[in-house]
Amino acid sequence: MTGTFITIDGPGGSGKSTTAAALAAALRSGGHAVHVTAEPSAGPIGVLTRAMVNQVHGHSLACLVAADRYHHLDTEIRPTRAAGQIVICDRYLASTLVLQARDGLPTPYLIAVNAGIDLPDLAVILSTSPEVITARIDQRGRHDRFEDDPHSARIERTLFGDTAVTLTGMGVHVCQLDTGLFTAQQAAGQIADVLAARCASLPSRG
Repeated sequence: MTGTFITIDGPGGSGKSTTAAALAAALRSGGHAVHVTAEPSAGPIGVLTRAMVNQVHGHSLACLVAADRYHHLDTEIRPTRAAGQIVICDRYLASTLVLQARDGLPTPYLIAVNAGIDLPDLAVILSTSPEVITARIDQRGRHDRFEDDPHSARIERTLFGDTAVTLTGMGVHVCQLDTGLFTAQQAAGQIADVLAARCASLPSRG
């Protein structure tokens, strides 16, 4: 059995990591085997990407991110799915289509660079008001040059909305949630409901 693949994307400060953890807990409580991962990955290319994101721009960064994704798929995501586990990935293709677009790269190029990746069974895109996102980032600290832009929250909120349309056009089922309206547990419950409706038999321990 091939495990379900779920990705969670959204602007920095939208609650991706918190929602991913809450979703994993909810699915595990239902007896499902769940593996949570993130991009950039914990592998060697992902570590390099995190270290270089403020120094590397444009095509160089897009290729570095894509290289990490292919390695991540080969060494972690695909083997885990093949073992029948649900994989939840914090950031994936949607983040590429937004962040690398902020570096001026066109969507067709970014899709071409990622042409060999696995598309998710469900792409969750989180967002909320720019004011809430900015306040959250100010509280937890800024992680990279993208978040240093004072207009980042507003820009990314719009771009992720556009990306949801792009992914839908690629045949990906997209679930958009406003994390300003729900707790992480409530958001996780909504995502789990969407999964139950779309996947009649999720992989489980039994």
